[in-house]
Amino acid sequence: MTWVTGADGSAYGVTNLPYGVFAHDGRDPRIGVRIGDFVLDLTGAEAAGLVLAAGAFDRPTLNDFMALGRPQWTAVRQRVTELLTDTAHRAAVEPLLVPLADVRLLLPFAVADYVDFYSSEHHASNVGQIFRPGQPPLLPNWKHLPIGYHGRAGTVVVSGTPVVRPAGQRPGPDGPTYGPSARLDIEAEVGFVVGVPSPLGARVSVDDFADHVFGVVLVNDWSARDIQAWEYQPLGPFLGKSFATSVSAWVTPLDALADAFLPAPEQDPEVAAYLRDVPHLGLDLRLAVEWNGERVSEPPFRTMYWTPAQQLAHLTVNGASLRTGDLYASGTVSGPERGQVGSFLELTWGGAEPVKLGAGETRTFLEDGDTVTVTATAPGPDGTTIALGEVTGTIQPAR
Repeated sequence: MTWVTGADGSAYGVTNLPYGVFAHDGRDPRIGVRIGDFVLDLTGAEAAGLVLAAGAFDRPTLNDFMALGRPQWTAVRQRVTELLTDTAHRAAVEPLLVPLADVRLLLPFAVADYVDFYSSEHHASNVGQIFRPGQPPLLPNWKHLPIGYHGRAGTVVVSGTPVVRPAGQRPGPDGPTYGPSARLDIEAEVGFVVGVPSPLGARVSVDDFADHVFGVVLVNDWSARDIQAWEYQPLGPFLGKSFATSVSAWVTPLDALADAFLPAPEQDPEVAAYLRDVPHLGLDLRLAVEWNGERVSEPPFRTMYWTPAQQLAHLTVNGASLRTGDLYASGTVSGPERGQVGSFLELTWGGAEPVKLGAGETRTFLEDGDTVTVTATAPGPDGTTIALGEVTGTIQPAR
């Protein structure tokens, strides 16, 4: 129970407490934690001696705090929980609560590197059928290692940032043409934010996932399918995905998701030794995709073939180092049914089956002015529900 007005029973109650960065009253960016429809100003709380974080909250991003490691993350979470539940602290803490409606949310962490995986068997199979008809939907390597690509950290943007339609080369009947993408798409994903770095040349074990990963964000990896189709062979995604990747403004700490871990789908054939995570756990995250305010899909993260721990282990198996602020994303989350897919490429089956939206509109891919919002929930303790911060974006015309 919390004394904060309206927070009990909220999906942003005291069992959640995601971290973010906000601007308010013209002051420098401040670090906060969400409770109900308020933001607890942790920068102010640390300055007042209410929270101890080695000065990490007097920063414009979460990076310094994330670098402190799990013992400090746990201690601060316990302290913040105490401040928000014990009425003895109310007089000191209540002045530090800022209405969410009065703040502007910023990118919560400085992105060091960005890697995007391809870890849903349902998504990979669907894309294989659409892009390579008549061939096996999964390539021979897919069930042996988590496939991924290295994206552009500089184009990761916070939820709410407009997305400008990209231009590039596209395939045509008489050869490539140049112009704005006509097949602009989304990819509803889950991202994992690294707090504790690792040295170059060292491997991070699947068992060390929780010691390095600070928390979780929702991700929309916007994708220009026509640009992607022309460029992706033989080296994979490049300009078709590097123009914008949106992330939620709130980072949900792993501790808040303790009740959401569950057995992941069985893997066959057996994976390499460095990918064997015991227990083999995924996350019971329930995503929802809204297109211009209409829910069109509900992707289930629990069906993902490769787990977050396996993705981290594979990312570093060659000795690549981790840096504080690294973001790696799951890849598109898709389930076995059409209403569970995380991309419009799948929802419209490559544009062949348009989707009906409100007011009699139909869509195959995104049009200028369209808005897409991805939300997610997870089970919390004692039957509660945890909400992850939404990720939303609106398409602007090409420039």
